[in-house]
Amino acid sequence: MKSAIQLYDYQQRWLLNKSRFKVGMFARQTGKTFTTTLEIADDVMEAELAGRRSRWVILSRGERQAKEAINEGVKVHMQAYGLAVEVIEGEFKAGDISYSSLEVSTPGGSKITALPANPDTARGFSANVFLDEFAFHRDSKEIWRALFPVISKPGLKLRVVSTPNGKGNKFYELMTSTKKDYEVWYRQTTDIYEAVRDGLERNIEELRTGLDDADSWAQEYELRWLDEASSWLPYEMINGVEDAEAGQPEKYAGGPCFAGIDISVRNDLFVVWVFEKVGDVLWTREIIAGKNISFAEQDALLDLVMRKYHIVRVCMDQTGMGEKPVEDAIRRYGSTRVEGVLFTMQNKLALATIGKEAFQDRRIRIPRGNQALRDDLHKLKRVASATGAPRFLADSDSAGHADRTWACFLALNAAFTPQKVIEYESVGSRREFTRKSMNDFIGDYD
Repeated sequence: MKSAIQLYDYQQRWLLNKSRFKVGMFARQTGKTFTTTLEIADDVMEAELAGRRSRWVILSRGERQAKEAINEGVKVHMQAYGLAVEVIEGEFKAGDISYSSLEVSTPGGSKITALPANPDTARGFSANVFLDEFAFHRDSKEIWRALFPVISKPGLKLRVVSTPNGKGNKFYELMTSTKKDYEVWYRQTTDIYEAVRDGLERNIEELRTGLDDADSWAQEYELRWLDEASSWLPYEMINGVEDAEAGQPEKYAGGPCFAGIDISVRNDLFVVWVFEKVGDVLWTREIIAGKNISFAEQDALLDLVMRKYHIVRVCMDQTGMGEKPVEDAIRRYGSTRVEGVLFTMQNKLALATIGKEAFQDRRIRIPRGNQALRDDLHKLKRVASATGAPRFLADSDSAGHADRTWACFLALNAAFTPQKVIEYESVGSRREFTRKSMNDFIGDYD
């Protein structure tokens, strides 16, 4: 069916290829989801005209992305074709777990369902499938094993698109494997340079300068597979602990909390990371990050956090300029609740090891879809010094110097390393602080 929407050449190549299995790697914001949902809308329209029913399932990285695929993709295309559709918000149950879903149904009985991707939702249908941003799906290899029987019926189609996300996921294998089994796949790669040549209106130099991160530019726009070997926290490991419920202060349930503080007043970021312990998992409740914050403002932010949450223990970067803030914090809250940590080579190895084990064991949850945070966590690299001892390095850029990462590791150190058993005593009434109230106090840093 001829598209009623104007497309660039690279989009037309993707749309018009009718292979049963297609995988595409596209630069950020080049319309990969928009184009693929257009193909889905076309397939449904053809089925409607022929008196058939078409069934599609869209598996996205999270609930928000699934809804965007329906509302900003499928629904827009259906309206452009003048087809009346009904959009229903509901739930999909897999065992004892319910997942939010969004479903489009047509007068002829065709359906398009969008869900967050995981092995349970992947095995729940027999339908055509679209895996959106597949490289960022948690447990991508498990999802793949659960999914493939779903599209085994002859004629069912599979569409996979994403930007790269390291080499430790199924998307990397789909795009790069030279095995004969993969000859049935149509593969398409469109980086930012090709997209602009084909007519996409983007100022490449402005984007590159604004991003100010060579690794992110290489991966997100030039589609290069970054070497994960030296990265302390590979993207696949970061994917595994992301959750849409994390990073929301209003979700705080009143449980014991642990904080980590990375100190800076000039070039890098001052960061406070707060975890709440819920069962055996540490949930990120808040991450406060800002640049060029005075010591007085840093003290005030710590006071706000201590009053807002039941902070059992705080670990603070005591290195260099951190000496005075740590001394002041101990004077206000006591040495049983506040601990300074010197960033010696040995201590950094201990902190990084605690951090990596927490990510590996999935004992923490961090905000989903925060690219600045993801890049910060991923930029920390372990290298060998001249003597063979391990060192941890991170490129310094406008987004900091892995400052969020070290604040996270300090908070995990506060939670996981031995401490004295103390009775919690209130330091006064705990006011209800919102994100807005903190931003009003010292600006919106993150």
